[in-house]
Amino acid sequence: MGTNRSVRFEPWGVEVSTSEAETVLELAKRGDIGIEALCGGAGVCGTCTVRVEEGSENLSSISEAERSVLDENVLEDGQRLGCEASIQEGDVAVFVPPKSRIEQGVIMTAGRSMEFQRQPAARRYPLQLDTPTLEDTLGDRERILAGLASEYDLSVTEVDRLGLRSLPKRIREASSRDTLHLTPIVFRGRELLTVFPGQQENIYGIAVDVGTTTLACYLADLVTGEICATTSQLNPQSSHGGDIISRVEYAQRGRDEQATLHQEVADAVAEMIDEVTDEADISPSMIVDAVFVGNTAMHHCFLEIETKHVTVAPYVPAAHGLLAYKARDLDVPINESATCSWLPIIGGWVGPDFVADLLAANVFEREGTTVYIDIGTNGEIGVSTEDRLLAASAPAGPALEGAEITDGVQAKRGAIERVSLDPDTWEPELGVIGDITPIGICGSGLLDAVAQLFEVGAISRRGRLRDPETNPRRIREPTEGQREFVLVEESKSSHGEEIVISQDDIREIQHAKAAIQSGTNLLLDEAAVDSVDQLVMAGGFGNSIDPNAASLLGLFPETRVEEVDFLGNAAGYGAIYALLDETARETASRIIEEVEYIELANQDGFNDEFMEALFFPHRDIDRYPSVKRRIRETRGEVEDI
Repeated sequence: MGTNRSVRFEPWGVEVSTSEAETVLELAKRGDIGIEALCGGAGVCGTCTVRVEEGSENLSSISEAERSVLDENVLEDGQRLGCEASIQEGDVAVFVPPKSRIEQGVIMTAGRSMEFQRQPAARRYPLQLDTPTLEDTLGDRERILAGLASEYDLSVTEVDRLGLRSLPKRIREASSRDTLHLTPIVFRGRELLTVFPGQQENIYGIAVDVGTTTLACYLADLVTGEICATTSQLNPQSSHGGDIISRVEYAQRGRDEQATLHQEVADAVAEMIDEVTDEADISPSMIVDAVFVGNTAMHHCFLEIETKHVTVAPYVPAAHGLLAYKARDLDVPINESATCSWLPIIGGWVGPDFVADLLAANVFEREGTTVYIDIGTNGEIGVSTEDRLLAASAPAGPALEGAEITDGVQAKRGAIERVSLDPDTWEPELGVIGDITPIGICGSGLLDAVAQLFEVGAISRRGRLRDPETNPRRIREPTEGQREFVLVEESKSSHGEEIVISQDDIREIQHAKAAIQSGTNLLLDEAAVDSVDQLVMAGGFGNSIDPNAASLLGLFPETRVEEVDFLGNAAGYGAIYALLDETARETASRIIEEVEYIELANQDGFNDEFMEALFFPHRDIDRYPSVKRRIRETRGEVEDI
């Protein structure tokens, strides 16, 4: 009988014992420790690399396979191949680095996590192949494909044209006299994209959210699942209008204008790629996959697709399904052989960004009735029940993002983001980004302010500001102009001017709220349900609003605040999900197959529902019993209309 020996696996602290000379990889499998082994433990891929922390003398000697796969400095650092290093006696402790782990990736989404299997569409497959000789003149392409079939059981049927062009040079750059050392990159198990010389430890992908207002780019390590860098910037297309329709109208002027919209976003994406690759200290050529999301207009503009027909009834997009192009064809400065995929379109203005929202929300895993709302310049709404999935577009306009408001600003330093009013004096208490003197008010602050004005009775349920005599210090009606509420006096602002909320600003909030509320109510009616089990709020704005303020105004259905799930930038997180787990792309296709797209304007009763939704919280306040109670607690009565 052999002597007892053990391996402790860090960072988990799990110890696995044996009485025989087993390899570290074999012990990991017995202990349910997930270690990658793409070659099945044949000692050729290097994906099972571990670092020996203690007891290196108790392991077998370094093998020829290890010397062939691992660099000398790596071996000197104590790293070994788990499939080659076997325990001979005593105890050993090894650390399994993230890139060698089989584990679930985790994306943090505003206080909650989303789990998924790490299965990227673009993967690396290290190979060692015999160098061609006069007796063995097999072509480089065929040699690599045969190696992939032999070592990884891959049936690669396509080779990227530009990848093939540089292939002869690249496979020989890090090779010895008798052996070619290379790392092919294969997309979805079918297409050879490119080849890196030697053993390429890490490859990368980007997820890009092309929002109407903001662009975001996430750089992910496709081997470890780590988000290495993120950046964002304002959409440069805003110079052609803050809303989608303005930009589409600009694009329809001619091919030059259409090309301009594409190039503006393409240049901005290129800048963001420079930023994330600089931060991660990698070459853009190491980015071998990309996933894009955005609304239908952004999708069409980026791909230079004619937008005219998506703006007029029956609002048909050029394509519904997932679209994939080479990076070189879209002016995306990453590896020229990389694939850039746009997630599919549901219908009309409900585009890839909302598909990504639903991915991030695990739509097919939810039980009961769930409402999904992504509030932005173009709002999207979804309702899922046990047997149906519905979606609609509800254009809320730019007010909720601080645009086209008297003293509105983007959410930045100096922007008022929180407002609380004293119920008796209406004196404001403000929360300002950066805790400095205010420069204006952003969308979340405006929503807060209107909710507070309603709660204390400064505005009616119709949204009308009270007579100035009610509170002359705060409400005024200029000789020429409209009533306004003075939120910040001249002496307390950073620019020496008052910050006010005008009657028109309140109307903008009413219209934005009514668009979301009426759309939600019509979808619930269509689904034949009258109660909501959970509400999912997506988008940067949805994550920043006070749920109590939104509830008070009737922005979303009557529900308890604890039942509201805030996902943050769910579109970006959904894009990351699709980047790191290729099955998410299949789920995205399933979404557009099963969803019922509803064109709200064609629904019977839409206009009536919209008009009733203009009231706070709704014309029928009995739909919102919690709001009715809150108003009574604050000012003792609920007015008739």
